Amino acid sequence: MTKINRAAVVAEALDLLDEVGLDAVSTRRLAKRLGVEQPALYWYFRTKKDLLAAMAEAAMAPHATAPLPEPGDDWQEWFLDNTHSFRRTLLMRRDGARLHAGSTPAGDLDRIRRKMDFLVTSGVPERDAQMAMLAAGRFTVGSVLEEQADTGAGADLPADVPVIDHESAFEAGLALILNGLAQCAGT
Repeated sequence: MTKINRAAVVAEALDLLDEVGLDAVSTRRLAKRLGVEQPALYWYFRTKKDLLAAMAEAAMAPHATAPLPEPGDDWQEWFLDNTHSFRRTLLMRRDGARLHAGSTPAGDLDRIRRKMDFLVTSGVPERDAQMAMLAAGRFTVGSVLEEQADTGAGADLPADVPVIDHESAFEAGLALILNGLAQCAGT
């Protein structure tokens, strides 16, 4: 029997995700890849939901370890950088947005508080900062969901239907959120 640990299971599960997509990830398939019997996975994850949560946390590591804002940073520039980092991280994995959607960033709560404190200290009203962070997060997940679902669909469209430029659409939506937030902050 192959020796495994929690980190190896998550890493292999993410590799499986990238190869087959979220719908095809199963504990049976994962166990086979790891060279273990399926019940061996229950030592590390009681349910598939627990495994998916661990996968989502690991997949978000690049964003979760990005530098936090520092006093004196431009809050608008930071807001853009933070949202771009989130988008890049979601796009790093096949079905990254679907994997992340609905997950709870339990290990990231202190970082979220620090981000919120930075915005408030920078002059953004607390409620507006909360709503802008939530809106930007949900907008980003939704945008990436659409982008990841649109795998070559433009090739099947009639010539008079424009193909969506996901990058430009994301940037336009993000600018609207930032402009609205800047108005709330009086800048």
